[in-house]
Amino acid sequence: MWIPTEHEKYGVVIAGFRGTVPHGLSLEIGDTVQILEKCDGWYRGFALKNPNVKGIFPSNYIHLKNACVKNKGQFEMVIPTEDSVITEMTSTLRDWGTMWKQLYVRNEGDLFHRLWHIMNEILDLRRQVLVGHLTHDRMKDVKRHITARLDWGNEQLGLDLVPRKEYAMVDPEEISITELYRLMEHRHRKKDTPVPASSHHLFVQMKSLMCSNLGEELEVIFSLFDSKENRPISERFFLRLNRNGLPKCPEKPERHCSLFVDLGSSELRKDIYITVHIIRIGRMGAGEKKNACNVQYRRPFGCAVLSIADLLAGDSKDDLVLKVYMCNTESDWYQIHENIIKKLNARYNLTGSNAGLAVSLQLLHGDIEQIRREYTSMFTHGVSITRKLGFSNIIMPGEMRNDLYITVERGEFEKGGKSVARNVEVTMHVVDSSGQILKDFISFGSGEPPASEYHSFVLYHNNGPRWAELLKLPIPVDKFRGAHIRCEFRHCSTKEKGEKKLFGFSFVPLMQENGRTLPDGTHELIVHKCEENTNLQDSGRYLKLPFSKGIFLGNNSQAVKTTKESFWITSFLCSTKLTQNGDMLDLLKWRTHPDKIAGCLSKLKEIDGSEIVKFLQDTLDTLFGILDENSQKYGSKVFDCLVHIINLLQDSKFHHFKPVMDTYIESHFAGALAYRDLIKVLKWHIDRVTEVELHEHIQEVLKAQEYIFKYIVQSRRLFSIATGGQNEEEFRCCIQELLMSVRFFLSQESKGASALSQLQAVFLSSFPSVYSELLKLFDVREVANLVHDALGSLPTVMHGDESLQAVKLQSIGKTVESHLYTNPDSRYILLPVVLHHLHMHLQEQKDLIMCARILSNIFCLIKKNSSEKSVLEEIDVIVNSLLDILLRTILEITSRPQPSGSALRLQFQDVTGEFVSCLLSLLRQMTDRHYQQLLDSFNTKEDLRDFLLQIFTVFRILIRPEMFPKDWTVMRLVANNVIITTVLYLSDALRKNFLNENFDYKIWDSYFFLAVIFINQLCLQLEMFTPSKKKKVLEKYGDMRVTMGCEIFSMWQNLGEHKLHFIPALIGPFLEVTLIPQPDLRNVMIPIFHDMMDWEQRRSGNFKQVEAKLIDKLDSLMSEGKGDETYRELFNSILLKKIERETWRESGVSLIATVTRLMERLLDYRDCMKMGEVDGKKIGCTVSLLNFYKTELNKEEMYIRYIHKLYDLHLKAQNFTEAAYTLLLYDELLEWSDRPLREFLNYPMQTEWQRKECLHLTIIQNFDRGKCWENGIILCRKIAEQYESYYDYRNLSKMRMMEASLYDKIMDQQRLEPEFFRVGFYGKKFPFFLRNKEFVCRGHDYERLEAFQQRMLNEFPHAIAMQHANQPDETIFQAEAQYLQIYAVTPIPENQEVLQRDGIPDNIKSFYKVNHIWRFRYDRPFHKGTKDKENEFKSLWVERTTLILVQSLPGISRWFEVEKREVVEMSPLENAIEVLENKNQQLRTLITQCQTRQMQNINPLTMCLNGVIDAAVNGGVARYQEAFFIKEYILNHPEDGEKITRLRELMLEQAQILEFGLAVHEKVVPQDMRPLHKKLVDQFFVMKSSLGIQEFSACVQASPVHFPNGSPRVCRNSLPVSMSPDGARVIPRRSPLSYPAVNRYSSSSLSSQASAEVSNITGQSESSDEVFNMQPSPSTSSLSSTHSASPNVTSSAPSSARASPLLSDKHKHSRENSCLSPRERPCSAIYPTPSETSQTANSCFTKWNATSIPHSTRDSIREAEELVVPVSTLSETRPAGKSPNLSLPSVSQDRRMLFNHIGDGALPRSDSNLPGPDKSVNTTPSSWSLDSGKEARNTSESGKLISPPVPPRPAQTASPARHIASVSPSPAGRSPMKGSVQSFTPSPVEYHSSGLISNSPVLSGSYSSGISSLSRCSTSETSGFESQGSEPSGTVPSYSVPEEPVRKESKTPPPYSVYERTLKRPVPLPHSLSIPPAADPPALPPKPQLVRPNNLENSSGRRTEQVPRPRPLPRKVSQL
Repeated sequence: MWIPTEHEKYGVVIAGFRGTVPHGLSLEIGDTVQILEKCDGWYRGFALKNPNVKGIFPSNYIHLKNACVKNKGQFEMVIPTEDSVITEMTSTLRDWGTMWKQLYVRNEGDLFHRLWHIMNEILDLRRQVLVGHLTHDRMKDVKRHITARLDWGNEQLGLDLVPRKEYAMVDPEEISITELYRLMEHRHRKKDTPVPASSHHLFVQMKSLMCSNLGEELEVIFSLFDSKENRPISERFFLRLNRNGLPKCPEKPERHCSLFVDLGSSELRKDIYITVHIIRIGRMGAGEKKNACNVQYRRPFGCAVLSIADLLAGDSKDDLVLKVYMCNTESDWYQIHENIIKKLNARYNLTGSNAGLAVSLQLLHGDIEQIRREYTSMFTHGVSITRKLGFSNIIMPGEMRNDLYITVERGEFEKGGKSVARNVEVTMHVVDSSGQILKDFISFGSGEPPASEYHSFVLYHNNGPRWAELLKLPIPVDKFRGAHIRCEFRHCSTKEKGEKKLFGFSFVPLMQENGRTLPDGTHELIVHKCEENTNLQDSGRYLKLPFSKGIFLGNNSQAVKTTKESFWITSFLCSTKLTQNGDMLDLLKWRTHPDKIAGCLSKLKEIDGSEIVKFLQDTLDTLFGILDENSQKYGSKVFDCLVHIINLLQDSKFHHFKPVMDTYIESHFAGALAYRDLIKVLKWHIDRVTEVELHEHIQEVLKAQEYIFKYIVQSRRLFSIATGGQNEEEFRCCIQELLMSVRFFLSQESKGASALSQLQAVFLSSFPSVYSELLKLFDVREVANLVHDALGSLPTVMHGDESLQAVKLQSIGKTVESHLYTNPDSRYILLPVVLHHLHMHLQEQKDLIMCARILSNIFCLIKKNSSEKSVLEEIDVIVNSLLDILLRTILEITSRPQPSGSALRLQFQDVTGEFVSCLLSLLRQMTDRHYQQLLDSFNTKEDLRDFLLQIFTVFRILIRPEMFPKDWTVMRLVANNVIITTVLYLSDALRKNFLNENFDYKIWDSYFFLAVIFINQLCLQLEMFTPSKKKKVLEKYGDMRVTMGCEIFSMWQNLGEHKLHFIPALIGPFLEVTLIPQPDLRNVMIPIFHDMMDWEQRRSGNFKQVEAKLIDKLDSLMSEGKGDETYRELFNSILLKKIERETWRESGVSLIATVTRLMERLLDYRDCMKMGEVDGKKIGCTVSLLNFYKTELNKEEMYIRYIHKLYDLHLKAQNFTEAAYTLLLYDELLEWSDRPLREFLNYPMQTEWQRKECLHLTIIQNFDRGKCWENGIILCRKIAEQYESYYDYRNLSKMRMMEASLYDKIMDQQRLEPEFFRVGFYGKKFPFFLRNKEFVCRGHDYERLEAFQQRMLNEFPHAIAMQHANQPDETIFQAEAQYLQIYAVTPIPENQEVLQRDGIPDNIKSFYKVNHIWRFRYDRPFHKGTKDKENEFKSLWVERTTLILVQSLPGISRWFEVEKREVVEMSPLENAIEVLENKNQQLRTLITQCQTRQMQNINPLTMCLNGVIDAAVNGGVARYQEAFFIKEYILNHPEDGEKITRLRELMLEQAQILEFGLAVHEKVVPQDMRPLHKKLVDQFFVMKSSLGIQEFSACVQASPVHFPNGSPRVCRNSLPVSMSPDGARVIPRRSPLSYPAVNRYSSSSLSSQASAEVSNITGQSESSDEVFNMQPSPSTSSLSSTHSASPNVTSSAPSSARASPLLSDKHKHSRENSCLSPRERPCSAIYPTPSETSQTANSCFTKWNATSIPHSTRDSIREAEELVVPVSTLSETRPAGKSPNLSLPSVSQDRRMLFNHIGDGALPRSDSNLPGPDKSVNTTPSSWSLDSGKEARNTSESGKLISPPVPPRPAQTASPARHIASVSPSPAGRSPMKGSVQSFTPSPVEYHSSGLISNSPVLSGSYSSGISSLSRCSTSETSGFESQGSEPSGTVPSYSVPEEPVRKESKTPPPYSVYERTLKRPVPLPHSLSIPPAADPPALPPKPQLVRPNNLENSSGRRTEQVPRPRPLPRKVSQL
């Protein structure tokens, strides 16, 4: 049975539990659980991380912890009773754990590892705390470390700053807001601005001396030297080096490491140097040879110097090598460091051995205790401490020092009978009074233990040596008296014995008989001569002698003899026990000399302060002793001395002696009667403040008043204790009188900065320190009243002395901080006077920093929820006095500009923050009663209105993000809680006072604005918080957004008809609120929109305003990341439900639907924009949104904005063509007018004409970059028209040149033809604009199906690729998934005529194949009925799907949606016809490319021939014969008769093409492929025989025939005849196979006729890669065998080739190729490897026309010439000099008519395929110029047409020009201009003929067989005709007919035009590019003298000259 737990409430999981049992709760190790019930070893409860899920878990998996329970029962809350630091650590580490893993994911390795180490440290420290064995100090230290690390981690991870008090987190509800602010600010400031250390220390480590020839031991002495004062400032650090230059004791770090301590900030400057002196221990001369003498001397070696400024930048120099210098003369050794510093180079140089001193230096900052904590290892291993000379800047009371510093300066000695100077060595001893040498009291420096004697270094042959060596003598005080220093002088001989001979000595006592120690300074000592063996141990013998010149003890004559030699030392005493001052000694011994008391008291002020503080207690005892004995006589002087001593302790150097004085007062002071004299003298001074001559003295007295009062109070207490409280009234009266004097003194007013105001300021600054003393004797209320009166007496004038006002405020501040103010009784008395002064200062806006501090202290004492009566009364007083001024102050300081300096700005922020925290504290303390009283206190509604506006404005300021630092979430939440509470109180006042007739729009607007920005605050968006943080916030404050939202709704409902004032202004703000992802808030706020619609409907009959505002704001808000899919659904459902019963329901539903659809698109757009790279999804989404704004919303500005967003996306993705089309949309909105346009986006203010011009140029540039030059030409023309109309010929010229350059690029540059792919997006998981739609996408360059499929799968990583091409069913549409269906489709060009016209270069045609495409085709093969295993073609049907798009490609996007699908089925026979036509076209193209040398590699032709011939041999077309030519099929399908005939024609045509192809192949095949060629020829005969071809029938013309309408279902007349112009004659074509030459065919040579026909085979030019790897529709059967796809050939194709996969690749099944490609499907048994054609469905049946052959080809096939019979029906009328045309059999009658149309004369007609040499004039005989004019005539007369005639050529003088000619079966269908219209070409070698067309603006090119370029040759010497130069060029009489009818027939638009679709649909292309269909093609640009036509079209078909178009009138299209 489950029973509720009593004690087991809280625990931690110690083993993971999967929760596999029924109702089990899954737990992980470390989870904390709250336990509700228990039963038989099981607990029931929940994990605190997810309290909503409850379950059971084993009890032994839980470690129970102590916890206290609040609210026992259903909603009980468990709080662990562990240390708060432990709790914080646990929760913080949990939060860090998640974020730490994210650091790894984001690849922030550095922070990841640092945080890892910190977390481990915290865990270790946590264990130490949990163990509980730490001492109190250690626990404090550990907690300090923990919190420091927690704060560091929180800061690094961007988490909140945690307010702490004594290392524990504080609850913001338990302390006042001002205290919380201070805690936060303290931690923030501590984090931001570290306090600069005032104390610094230098760490020195000696490493080695690097020198080439050492060999001797060394002494190294470091010290700090002040070059400015020219003196050392530190003791010395002394260490010894061995012979190798390394420290002698490396195992003792303290011997080679030292810390120079207590350097002040003033000593870190560049003129402080580290000096290093090096002394060697050895022979006298460094280079002396070794001798028997073992005596060693200290001799100078070198010196090094380093400025301490070098360390300031880096603070650390690890491996520093100092250069070591030596003085040039030893006598300068004492000042070598000064010479090096001054750079006196003449006095020193580098040591001979070029020595270097390796040291490590580091500058440390902070007090010595902090250094010990931070660098524990340094002190653990050992380091010597090197002090500063003398006392440090701050003398500590407990410091015990007694150090005498002696500097051995110099000596003056006689030669002593020697011829050279002496080598003098000084030996020093410290000798006590008994003559014994004191052991170990001479210190050479830190790092070396003290010694008993000192030996100076020796200067060679120097009688005036200068040493300047500093020694420290740490002699104890008890041994000081009677001790003396003795210095012995010895001459060091350099002889072999090396003796040291004593020749004199000096001494000096350390203390005089009167007790004074040796005074500081330099002393000249007498050198007493003595014998070498003199015994100096008996000190009594020489102590009677004089020791210093000028000081003689007695009249001993010995002194006179020794005065010539002297020895100088400098002494400096640093002692806390001994004094050198006689006046001090006299004062302390005042009783022995009573008569000197007055003098001693007077001299006290002259004694050094350090001497006084050393004997502070003794001095004070002396003073009060004198006062007790004779107060009348010495009272005033003792008082003055006491004031001097008190003020001495105010000095920072002696500040630390104040506790000594306090201790003295408490424990040692015994002057029980002193208070009377002290009060009397103090009052005397205060009463005389007006006497100017006493001002300075009175000022000193007033400074000391704190300690004077302390002495008064202590004296009175001692008196009371001694007398039992006598004279109490008398004492009170004295104090009252004293304070009355004070009040009078303070009340004196002074103008300006007078002496009186200075005295008042001095008094006020120390007056608050007296309160605590008065409290020792008086009641709290009494003291409070005294202080109240004193402060109240201060003058209220604010224009007086500024410094006095500041001090006055500081005094009030100290009063508030004093112990007196903390008592509630006294606080109530003092509060009014404090608030009075604060109010005055705040009103004047003066001393705001101090005012803020005082206010903060006031509120710090008022705890939250204090319901005490006194507190409530205080709040009343503060509200009445300060609330209004506080609001005004905050408004004032926040409206000021922030100061620029960082320090000032911090100060400014502090002031603002403090005032804000004070206001929040006050508001939080206010109760209902306070608010009611406040609101009732306003006399008029105007006052109340002003107050509400003011407080609402302040609240808006408080909500600003910059009000608090970003990590102060705790502070923000507290502030928000106070604000919302206050707003709830004030909203009642708003409702009661400002509704109905008193309605005030401004105040209501301010209220709503505040509420909206409150809800939108970042710190209240709980969704962004971690779960633990969110839980804490909800537990403490709830969701304040919902509370405020409910309040908004309530207030809105109260407005009534006044709501109209806020429509539409509040729509945007309220919409922003509803977009917050909080369901409750949305449910409350969304209905307001219904209300707005209702009121707007009542007012104006519609809600257009609501709609417009909603749409405008939605775009901006959602682009900021607000809103989600849930919101869209909620918005839709709530509002639809609300409007169900409204009369305006229909229009409301429409509005809601529009807004909902907009949201869908905006959400999709936002989601897409989050992606990193530009992809199709982004572009598609932008297009969808753009179209929505245009079509549904008609929002022009938004439409234009998204046009430019789309444009930017295209540019980023380098979709330049699409970018141009996009910008055209904006261009269409503009006219060529002078209407001014405002500045918009990146456009400046300009006229509409200028902006349109700018757009045109940008669009042209993008079309150029996208290689869409034809579209660019149109725009060039349009802008050129504008330039021309303005006579702007400069720009017109540039535009014409640009247009010309675009033409050149069309002809010269290669363009890749992209592939197109159909993509279906199925499933609900796709964005709205893609969902369950199909698109056609234009692929990137070189992008094939597999790459495109992979790209799409990368864009949609969660999508599933569908494995079939069938239309999906409804389950797929509705699935909660993403399905992609991708396959390639074939474009169907709209304009077939351009593609089918002869003579148009391929680079022009290629544009029309893949541009302006609306329709795409996809074929799916299938078998209908029973499949014939023997011949599958009998049942092979094709399902052809045509996809029609909403817009043509390319356009503003790379993909467009499919608008319509059309599905038809093709019969097997139609399929066979199409397959053969495609294969024939492919063969023609390859042969042409091979002929014109476009094909570098003939492998594609070889493989294509092999594929067709080999397949035919093994079945191939024979299968078609079996299937369709059998009697059974013909009888069963009588309707297919024409189609069967057409199939037969195509088969015969294919044979003829193959024959010709083999002839071409023979000429170009390389030697190593000859065997293959032989095999092909042999197989070709087998193929022909299998087809039953013996002779080509005369009645069947094997000519390329195609279907003009693109459909294979239309049967054509298969019996065309060739007609001459004179009369129609049938010329039967004889098969070339019937010639006897058939017997001469071999593997190496075909018939010569076949060879000759090379010149006539032509086709649509394509590059070899495009031809070889063409993609057919899936239904087509390729006429190639598997051999055609051999790997070596395939791999040789260029990378751009659309290569068909190998057979083995067809069955690969993977995610990448799961989408179906037409070429990956086996569709034919005859031609297993599909090979596509480059023609699309409607262009694949183009005429097989002839093309030109380069000159080089002609020579290679000369052998076939004699068999070619050039017959032409035009031979009689052909002008002389024209070569005959050689071509294959002519085309059918109706087909040929299509070739006679004259195309646009503006087309460039350059033959880009001719190499350079062939474009020049050919002067040699041509191989094609037949010497058989007679043969031609005979053939013509015989009536047999072997080939079409050669078109006539005009006589030429410079270079041949191309012409157009053809044979037409009837005159009606013939183009009479063929022979007369000269082609237009920019080629320099072609010219415009001067004949019929020379002046015509329409110049036509070669559109028939294209032979004109082929037949270029020189004049008729090779052809048998004479040149007729006199005949008009290109004029043929029999062909002369008028020009206009021909032009009417031309239906082909120019190649650069953009076509409209023939279907009845809106034209998708931009207006700027659309050209209406014209009866005649556009002309070339006019000559300069011609007027530019206005219209490119003419309904009559004729061009009419028109005047220039006038400027268009301005129209209101776009203001943008």
